Amino acid sequence: MVAEAMTEATPAEDTRNGALVSQVARKRVQVRKAHSLIGQVYDPQNLERGWERVRENRGAGGVDRVSIDRFESDVDQYLTVLQNRLADGNYRPMPVRRVEIDKPGSTAKRPLGIPTVVDRVCQQALRQVLEPIFEPMFSENSFGFRPERSAHMAMRQIWGQLQDGGRWIVDADIADFFGTISHDRLVALVAERVADGKVLRLIRQILTAGVLRDGVYESTVAGTPQGGVISPLLSNIYLHVFDVWMERAGFQVTRYADDWVAVCRTREEAERALASARAVLEDLGLRIHPEKTRIVHVTQGFEFLGYKVGKGKGLRFKHGSSGLYAIPRQRSIDRFKDKVRALTRRRLAVPLEELIRALNPVIRGWGMYYRRANVRRLFNRLNLWIVRRIWGWRFKRWRNAGWRTLPETRLYGEYGLVNLLQLIPSMRDYYRQKGYIH
Repeated sequence: MVAEAMTEATPAEDTRNGALVSQVARKRVQVRKAHSLIGQVYDPQNLERGWERVRENRGAGGVDRVSIDRFESDVDQYLTVLQNRLADGNYRPMPVRRVEIDKPGSTAKRPLGIPTVVDRVCQQALRQVLEPIFEPMFSENSFGFRPERSAHMAMRQIWGQLQDGGRWIVDADIADFFGTISHDRLVALVAERVADGKVLRLIRQILTAGVLRDGVYESTVAGTPQGGVISPLLSNIYLHVFDVWMERAGFQVTRYADDWVAVCRTREEAERALASARAVLEDLGLRIHPEKTRIVHVTQGFEFLGYKVGKGKGLRFKHGSSGLYAIPRQRSIDRFKDKVRALTRRRLAVPLEELIRALNPVIRGWGMYYRRANVRRLFNRLNLWIVRRIWGWRFKRWRNAGWRTLPETRLYGEYGLVNLLQLIPSMRDYYRQKGYIH
C-alpha cells in the first residue's frame, strides 16, 4: 500500500533522494494529532469569521432557498442555532443543490453542488480550524487553494524547470476526481492528524449529505461536491499522498488542486513519472484519464491553468528565454470574448457608463491573470475588438462612425474603460509618460 511505502523507503530510494526522504520523515515525526477541536469549530468568534467569509464570496442559496441577504437579515439567530446544534451534536447538513455549469473547453457540463448558506458557514468554520493543522505538512509543489499561493506561482515554478533543461512534460488529467474520492480513505487521512471523533463525524456527514437534483434526492457514496467551501482543503489532504510519493521518487511535479504536470529531462523519465503517478493514484482509488493524458516535448506545447506553454521561434515570454513562450490558451480567449459579447448585445438598453462599469471587471480580471505572458499583440487586438463592440452596441451596427463621437481616447479617458495594454507592467511606464494614466 502507498501509506506503508511512504513510511519506509528502500535503501535505493534513501541513496537517491536521501535529503528529501529525511525531510518528509521529520515532518511526520514532528506533527502530533490534534484533540478537542469541535469546540473551536462552534466557537462564536470562529462562526462569525466563517460567516464573514461566506458573505464576501456571495453565491446562490441552497435547497432551503435562504439567500445571503436573508441570512444576513437574521444572522445572530442563524449563527446561534448553528452553534447550539454543533455543540449538542444535532447538526445535520442538508443535501447540496445540484446545478450543471459549462465545462471549459468542452460541450459537457460540470456538476456543481451548492450547499445552503448555513452549511457553507459551518464548512468555513471547520476549514478555519483544520487548515492550520494540515497546511504546514503540505508539499511546496502544491499550489491550489492554499494561503499565499497562487496559479501564477505554479506557472513560475514550471517556467523555472523548463529553463533549467526540462524538455519532456507529462500532461495528465485525473478522471472525475471530485466525484470518485473515497470517503473512508479521506476520513482516514484526516484522522492521521485529527483525533477528535466529533470533527471526523462532521466531515463524514458533509461528504454523505447527498444531492438534490430537480427535487429528487440522490445519496453520495463517494466524492466531495465541487462548490463546497471545505472541498479544496479536503482534496489537498487526499492528494498529499500523491505529492509526497512523487517527490520521493525524484519527479518534478507541480499540482494545482486536481490538475498537475511533471517536467522531465528525457522521455524515459517522463514515462517513469507517468507510471509512478498511475500507481499511486490507483492506490487512492483514482485513475488517470486515458484520453486526456499524454507525454509531449516542449516544442509541441502543453496547456496548464489556462496557459499554453511551449518552445518555438518567434514567441518569447521574456528576453533570453531560449524561445520559451507562455500565451493564453485559445479556449480562454474565446470564453473572454463570449463574456464581452454578452455584455455588449445591441438590444441591451443601458447608459454607456453602466455598460463600461459592467465590462471593466471582466476585462481587468482576465487581463491581470495573463498580463505577464506573451500578450502584447493579443491585448492590442482585443482592445480594438472591445472598442468596436462598444461602437456596434452604441450605433446598432458593426460598420459605423463611432470613432468620431466615441474615439478610443475618450472611452479610455472620460469613461474609464480598462485598457488591456495598460495592465502589462512593462507598458505602464509608457502610458504614464504619455499622460494616459497617473
